[in-house]
Amino acid sequence: MATNSAFAKPQNLTPELEAVVGKGPMPRTEVVKQLWVYIKKHNLQNPQARRNILADDKLKPVFGKSEVTMFEMTKLVSNHLS
Repeated sequence: MATNSAFAKPQNLTPELEAVVGKGPMPRTEVVKQLWVYIKKHNLQNPQARRNILADDKLKPVFGKSEVTMFEMTKLVSNHLS
C-alpha cells in the first residue's frame, strides 16, 4: 500500500505544536502519533468520553479550547502545520 505523499511529507510546525510533539519538520502522520504518545503519557483522555481529549496547558494553545474530540484534534492540528 502506497502512503499518501501529502501525509508523509515533512511539514513545519508552529512553536505551540513543537512544545507538545518535539522539533519539526515532521510528517503529519508522525505529528498525530506523537500527540497520542503525549495524550496517553499525561492521561488526557476524558474518562467518561474516551474519544475526547482534555487539553492541558501545552495543548490549549494548539486546540484553542479545553476539550476536543479526536476528530476535531486532527483538524485543529492542521492549523499548526505548514
